[in-house]
Amino acid sequence: MRLHGLGRRIPHSYGETQYNRDGMLQGQSIDSPLSEIGERQAEAAGIYLRDVKFTNAFVSDMQRARQTAEIILKNNNNSAGVQLMTDPLLKERSFGIVEGQPMDVMRSMAKAAGQLVPDFTPPQGETVEQVKLRFAEFLGSMLQQLMDEHRHQDSTQSMPVHVLVITHGAYMRVVVRYMVEDLHCSFHSGVDKSHIYSACPNTGIMRFIFNMKCNESSTPSDLQCLFVNQSDHITIELQ
Repeated sequence: MRLHGLGRRIPHSYGETQYNRDGMLQGQSIDSPLSEIGERQAEAAGIYLRDVKFTNAFVSDMQRARQTAEIILKNNNNSAGVQLMTDPLLKERSFGIVEGQPMDVMRSMAKAAGQLVPDFTPPQGETVEQVKLRFAEFLGSMLQQLMDEHRHQDSTQSMPVHVLVITHGAYMRVVVRYMVEDLHCSFHSGVDKSHIYSACPNTGIMRFIFNMKCNESSTPSDLQCLFVNQSDHITIELQ
């Protein structure tokens, strides 16, 4: 069977936590909940996405991401039966010994090493390449699941699939690099390419579309990015 239609993947960052507000690095060892503002940001994202008919939803196993995903799906008009799948492969990038410390500590260490902050790996932290591998494993697993779920469908019909993925800011920055550098993603004409590797704001949204063919490799084809780090929903809904 061939899955002809568009697969739509919407990666999403979680809402604000108190650590975000205080300028502290969380990474993997700090499993903090959403702040009151973070909950409102998640509500705003849910309202913004309320008419998207999600067929699948995946989320990091960290508390702040799970809370964001639950709030978004609670506000959705079409996804009452969607099961939220928790996956540790979507966990935030590990920042090693600087987790729980001010972001300025990371900046100082990166400067001393002669590197940009996004490329710098603190002692005991994950490299960009390690995060890429982790995401590639998640993507392959996710696409295989989608193909398995739709093998019984009529092979002559286009089957649109809308997937919600809730993960973390530093992780999402690496995701964009993987999509561009490894999967050769193209960009919609409205995308400002000078900002595609910028830090993702809390509840920032990215949207990718691609084609899949069942019975073939679980690698997306015709991959296109429609937008990155979109946060209009925050400024509109939180006014």
